[in-house]
Amino acid sequence: MPDSLVDRHVGFVHALRAAGVPVSVAEGLDAAHALRVIELADRESLRAAYAATLVKKPAHRPGFDVLFDLWFPAATTGMYAERPEKAMNPEEATVEELREHLASLLTGGTDQEMREFAQAMVERFGRQPAAAPGRQGWFSYSVMRALSPETLMAGILRNVLAGQERGGLAEKTVRRQVDTGVRRFEEAVATDVRRRIAEDSGIERIARSAVRPPLDQIDFLRVTKADLARLRREVYPLARRLAARLTIKHRKGRRGRLDFRRTMRASLQSGGVPLTTHFRPPRPHKPELVILCDTSDSVSSFAHFTLLLTYALREQFTKVRAFGFVDTVDEITRFFVPGADVVEAMTRLASEADMVRFGRTNYGHALERFSERYGDAIGPKTSLLILGDARSNYQPPALHVLKDLVSRSRHAYWLNPEPRRQWDTGDSVAGDYSTVVPMYECRNVAQLTAFIETLA
Repeated sequence: MPDSLVDRHVGFVHALRAAGVPVSVAEGLDAAHALRVIELADRESLRAAYAATLVKKPAHRPGFDVLFDLWFPAATTGMYAERPEKAMNPEEATVEELREHLASLLTGGTDQEMREFAQAMVERFGRQPAAAPGRQGWFSYSVMRALSPETLMAGILRNVLAGQERGGLAEKTVRRQVDTGVRRFEEAVATDVRRRIAEDSGIERIARSAVRPPLDQIDFLRVTKADLARLRREVYPLARRLAARLTIKHRKGRRGRLDFRRTMRASLQSGGVPLTTHFRPPRPHKPELVILCDTSDSVSSFAHFTLLLTYALREQFTKVRAFGFVDTVDEITRFFVPGADVVEAMTRLASEADMVRFGRTNYGHALERFSERYGDAIGPKTSLLILGDARSNYQPPALHVLKDLVSRSRHAYWLNPEPRRQWDTGDSVAGDYSTVVPMYECRNVAQLTAFIETLA
């Protein structure tokens, strides 16, 4: 355990960086300077000073708060505020009395009262036998099981409403207040459990497992359904930026037709010799986009995210055509019509699209079938975006087909969700494909954003 404030400051900054929160040396020094002008005994002022100097995105705040509570805990074991003489003793009260006290806290308790009660409940119910023989650990679930706060709603409504009409605004207000209180209690219990584990095992150890990476750094191949729901909010800004970047690249890559009249008029200044040529500005228009997406089980989470991206991109381009494949290919654009629910579209896609013959990924056969059936989708105005891990189960990669598709497109890019160090291992043919089309590692939203920035 760190002994001095300097040790805690350094450890806290290192833990933030390890959790994916970017903290520069200058920002760490700014935080240290801020500590000189605040009341260190005021823990919330300390939290606010650190947050103001170290946290730059709202998505980083939850992880910051968890680590702050570990490195600067509200209390240490055995150090609680003294109870008034008539106050309930948590160690001696029955479970029913504790539940009644919790019910009162859910509707009117302060943060301090909630925190102290949670600490007392962890002390009483949180210690349980661990998996290793002869050892014990601290657990949140045993506290929540003993008190069951979610079952207190009926009694609270009966006491608070006291004969008022049910189903009205008063009941909705009480329900919302209780739900918020239950979440506060759960978080207070989890915070104290983490603190006790840190005291037993070390802050560094618990910090590595207590904080999930920020949303923009969660690996696409390991996202949960809840993560995908949150990622949906990130998709639309990325789609707009990707469309804007490709449009800029499209305009930069092509000059307009020769403006003969302006060129001849300018040549009068040089005796009729056209030393300077003038061109008409290119007509601005949105580019066309073709997306070829691996939808196999090995990259299913990545495929879900890219299909979300496809859905958002439809609003940004003149024409978007999407194709999914495993060992054969099918056009899936029809599942993403404007106004359709994206979750329902993905469900229909999984059951109705013809993307599987034998169930094993085969990039070569998929590329050949795409060229045969949908080759006319690629043209001089088309940006081709391929999404997949380039693992083809040792089947021929059909490089000549990919070369032909790339040569007919205006731009082509490949986004690979695997770490670069795993390319060309096992059945991966990423190296071969990257000689034909630029391949980018794209494991999370941060890397996708970086890829979009490279298109400037």
